[in-house]
Amino acid sequence: MSYTAPTRDLAFACSELADLEGVSQLPGFEDATADMLEAILEEAGKFGSEVLAPINHSGDQQGARLENGQAVTADGWKPAYQQFIESGWNGLPFSPDYGGQGLPWLIATAVNEIWHASNMAFALCPLLTQGAIEAILAHGSPQQQQDYLSKLVSGEWTGTMNLTESQAGSDLSAVKTRAKPNGDHYLLSGQKIYITYGDHDLTENIVHLVLARLPDAPEGVKGISLFIVPKFLREEDGSWTRRNDVETLSLEKKLGIHASPTAVLGYGNNGGAVGYLVGEENQGLMYMFTMMNVARHSVGVQGYALADRAYQQAVQFASDRTQGRAIDSPTGERVSIIDHPDVQRLLWVQKCRNESLRSLGLVTAACMDKAERHPEAETRKAAEEIVEVMTPIVKGYSTEIGLENVSLALQVHGGMGFIEETGAAQHYRDQRITPIYEGTTGIQAMDLLGRKLLRDGGQMTGRVIDYIRQDSIEFTTLSKDMAASLQTGLDLLSTAIKDLVAAAGKDIRIPAAVAEPNLRLWGVVVCGWQMAKAAHRSKILIEQGASDAFYTNKIRTAEFYFSSEMPRMIYLAETIRKSGELVSETEAEVFQVA
Repeated sequence: MSYTAPTRDLAFACSELADLEGVSQLPGFEDATADMLEAILEEAGKFGSEVLAPINHSGDQQGARLENGQAVTADGWKPAYQQFIESGWNGLPFSPDYGGQGLPWLIATAVNEIWHASNMAFALCPLLTQGAIEAILAHGSPQQQQDYLSKLVSGEWTGTMNLTESQAGSDLSAVKTRAKPNGDHYLLSGQKIYITYGDHDLTENIVHLVLARLPDAPEGVKGISLFIVPKFLREEDGSWTRRNDVETLSLEKKLGIHASPTAVLGYGNNGGAVGYLVGEENQGLMYMFTMMNVARHSVGVQGYALADRAYQQAVQFASDRTQGRAIDSPTGERVSIIDHPDVQRLLWVQKCRNESLRSLGLVTAACMDKAERHPEAETRKAAEEIVEVMTPIVKGYSTEIGLENVSLALQVHGGMGFIEETGAAQHYRDQRITPIYEGTTGIQAMDLLGRKLLRDGGQMTGRVIDYIRQDSIEFTTLSKDMAASLQTGLDLLSTAIKDLVAAAGKDIRIPAAVAEPNLRLWGVVVCGWQMAKAAHRSKILIEQGASDAFYTNKIRTAEFYFSSEMPRMIYLAETIRKSGELVSETEAEVFQVA
């Protein structure tokens, strides 16, 4: 179960596809050069392969546990986490004002892939902390930023996101946790479930960001406020040692990510948990979306990161496993299964998908940097719109395809993949959560449909398509077939937008019924955009004298993507055009067993 970070492919995607050079010209990012990226990826690769990957399987087998009301992490977790924060990894994309490294999200995203691929259960902890930092940076008061950010950025404290309740699920309008004003703070009471790293023994304090309702709050999502609720409160002497009224009631027993403590937290069972309002009353959902959008992009990274880990293991297993005879050999000598055409097809599918998803995740991260820092307002707006459209695709499509890829990696192992000792089963179990948490694929699809497409009659999504067309004009010099296929895909997206907008005018259930195929259509096409661009850049580098097989393989991988994956856009477009009305007219009784 060894892991090798794909540092060269990460560097290629950052430099040649995601415009690292342009990002390095943004104010404050002048040090983000190709040389720095290479050095960071090399060190991150070592940490991932030498520290995190070796405890991945043992952590899964041992799991987190609850002892006397305290969550205890698996063996090796505490020293690994201490090394992680001492090396400064936790603060990579955050301001030096709070002790961070001040690097762009583009580089941080490349590094985050390494963490999630080497040990997803471990990497979930800094993922949630990053989201908490973003929320407090964007919406916290100066005092709150002073109290919490330095500790969170360094990783001395961790952060959580507390949304879900048993009766509410993803429907946050049904949240019942209450917050009662009490002097300069509030007292919270209620229960939250599925809280990733809601309790653990890695740090001295945990900063919970909790959605709750004030006594006079309006019903629904308009009545939700956001509160900072630390596990330990500050004493008069400045130490954070007074236990807050937050109790770990249990740890969830999960299909996968066993080493990640997922807590059920009780607030206010002994009088009220002290919390501090973030921003204004009843604006909590909007504030929490700051945290959720960071987390959604990061979970998309998880989707292709773990798929790449599983792919690497499948390649190694296929190389080592001798079984069957060569189909084209007159003597029929026994061969490794990697020589069998169908196994090669399974590996090709995984390879082209993983590389396309990686590129899309990194391009989106670069646009996050440009949306925040580019000096020209027009460029900032264009980048922001790309982030708006791509975030649900990165989250939804990367996790769905990542799950398919992990299943294919298990298939390469045959029966051995179904046996826990090989580790292939763990990857599948761990990956299965990614299309579910931080908003299911259906929720991402409805976000893309409702908030990004129907809201303005398809204008913003149309502008993103125009941007991709403009960016891909030069690809015609690579392959007429590839360029024509990409243009067909963009045309299908444009047609789907018009059809969905028109259908919404008749019955909103019709476009909602095909929201998920719409998201998949976007995923297929924009990943094709990235693969064509990768092939185009590789061809240029070869013409400039690069004789490395890496670039030749890039072109071959793109060719396989366009022959194997791109044709799916046809049936997805047909699904969007034809099945929405049928589904929208469905009555629940049709699904009952006769």
